[in-house]
Amino acid sequence: MNFTDDQIADIGEEIIRKLKTVYDPEIPVDIYELGLIYDVQISEEADVKIIMTLTTPNCPVAETLPQEVKDKVKEVENVREVDLELTFEPSWNKDMMSEEARFELGML
Repeated sequence: MNFTDDQIADIGEEIIRKLKTVYDPEIPVDIYELGLIYDVQISEEADVKIIMTLTTPNCPVAETLPQEVKDKVKEVENVREVDLELTFEPSWNKDMMSEEARFELGML
C-alpha cells in the first residue's frame, strides 16, 4: 500500500516525537535535539531509513542506542521496516545541537 504525502508527513512527525523520547545517557537532552539524527527518509510504503551518529565512536551506548531508536520507530503506526545506518561522517560536534539543547545545557 502506498501512503499519501500527508500520511507520510504524519508518520514523519510521529517518528520525530518518538526520537525525542530517546536520550543520550551522558547528556540530559534527547538525541533529536542533540543533532544525532542526520536524516529520516520515508518511502511511499512507509519503509523508514534513519541515518544517525553518536556523540563519540566509543559512546557507551554504541550497541544499545541504535537498537532503541529502531525499536521506538517501529512502534509508529504504519511503519513497515526500519533501516538504521550509523555513521561518523561527519562526526558530531556541539554545533549540531539545537538552540533548545544548548540552552538546556547552559551553553547559550
